[in-house]
Amino acid sequence: MKIHQLKRNTELKKPRLIGRGGKRGKTSGRGTKGQKARAGRKLYPEIRDIIKKLPKLRGHGRNYNTSIEIPAQAVSLSQVEAAYKSGEIVSAKTLFEKDLIRKISGKFPPVKIVAGDLKKEVIFVGVSMTKTARKSLKNADKNTKVVPDKEVSKKK
Repeated sequence: MKIHQLKRNTELKKPRLIGRGGKRGKTSGRGTKGQKARAGRKLYPEIRDIIKKLPKLRGHGRNYNTSIEIPAQAVSLSQVEAAYKSGEIVSAKTLFEKDLIRKISGKFPPVKIVAGDLKKEVIFVGVSMTKTARKSLKNADKNTKVVPDKEVSKKK
């Protein structure tokens, strides 16, 4: 029997490796030092840097007390005169269909009827009016009806 033919009775116990958590030695594939090499490895969010670079909205300028309320879209009585026939209903939906108003964020905005000339008899449903528009409708002596928003919501 020669020395190279000898066999152990027990298996070889390998020495414990450095690097905490693996079989890759020293730094365990984490590179050297820095935030990414540490335990926990919690990274500073990149979006935070972007947010920090944006200016604050200060003062009483255009950013002060901005309303989230959708402003009413104005439609004149003369536009209604041109687009509608006698006896038709004027509402936000029909105004949109006739391209007199646009949707805002996929919703019908509040509509305000402003002064102008109207000779046809139409029915206004769920729209607000200026004082001068109401006055001009009364002076015209037509059977134009104005149904307020509250009455429309009660019927539904």
